[in-house]
Amino acid sequence: MSCRSGNTTEAMVSWKGMYFALALFLGSFFGSIFMLGPFLPLMFISPAWYRWITDCIVATWLTLPVALLEMVCGSKVVVTGDGFVPGERSVIIMNHRTRMDWMFLWNCLLRYSYLRLEKICLKSSLKSIPGFGWAMQVAAFVFIQRKWEDDKSHFEKMLDYFCDIREPLQLLIFPEGTDLTGDNLDAIHDITVAYPQNIPQTEKHLLQGNFPREIHFHVQRYPIETVPTCKEELERWCRQRWEEKEERLRRFYEGGRRFGAAGQGAVPPCKSELRVLAVKCASLLYWTAFPLGALALLYLCSFAQWYCAAMLVFFVVQQKVFGGLELIELACHRYLKKQQKFREAKVKIN
Repeated sequence: MSCRSGNTTEAMVSWKGMYFALALFLGSFFGSIFMLGPFLPLMFISPAWYRWITDCIVATWLTLPVALLEMVCGSKVVVTGDGFVPGERSVIIMNHRTRMDWMFLWNCLLRYSYLRLEKICLKSSLKSIPGFGWAMQVAAFVFIQRKWEDDKSHFEKMLDYFCDIREPLQLLIFPEGTDLTGDNLDAIHDITVAYPQNIPQTEKHLLQGNFPREIHFHVQRYPIETVPTCKEELERWCRQRWEEKEERLRRFYEGGRRFGAAGQGAVPPCKSELRVLAVKCASLLYWTAFPLGALALLYLCSFAQWYCAAMLVFFVVQQKVFGGLELIELACHRYLKKQQKFREAKVKIN
């Protein structure tokens, strides 16, 4: 379904759009270098600890677009349906309404789950974007080529890795024939997103200040034991969910532009609105001050300049040589796992 924005977008870049883009870029750029960079060596010692620490750091940045959208740009978030069970392992399937749906979902997850747990399945070309792409590599997002015969092996290796290190995750995918079954899942969350007024389709619309006035999420939770395991039945199940989603969207846009009464979900938010407000305020303050501090450090300290230059070279070269930090992380885990099995076998022999 395609839909043009109901409002005429501004011809020029707005200050809100520019602030939104600059804050996100500078935060991800300097965050990758000065916050995530120092922990990269830990990947070779303990991938599990590396994953936990870097996920916590990345999660602090994920609060920034939430704060910008709601506090600076005035977007309102409405969540109905089942909500989430905090900390459970799940696959999130969602309709793809705009190119920014995955970012807007963070507004929902900040309230109903833990941003540290979320991973996104994205096209591999995005990993080369300076700042954003580097941070997504460190966060171990799942990058795919959009050819299932090529992506299946990598997809399985990433999921096996998270299971091995006992790291719960909530994986966001836009499914097209993806296998949604698994022994290590608790549930599948089917999320329908809709925009009752203006719908920014691309990053250009955000730069022009065309932010959504309201973002509506309807969540349906399916315990994994209710999901078919047979391939044919699973495909039929997915088609049924999408038919229901299309009907839900039709009623939304033809009716009162509401999915239902907010606050009637079976699972309440795991954070109060007061706590969410505190997180958003802290995020705005920190991620506004941090890039300014990083720029001042680069101006005043020659060591910081050399370190920054070295990290820039590292991020570019490692991707060209090894294909991305998430692949290096997988290789480190496999190597350490083999070493552990070798030591255990040696102990048994002795």
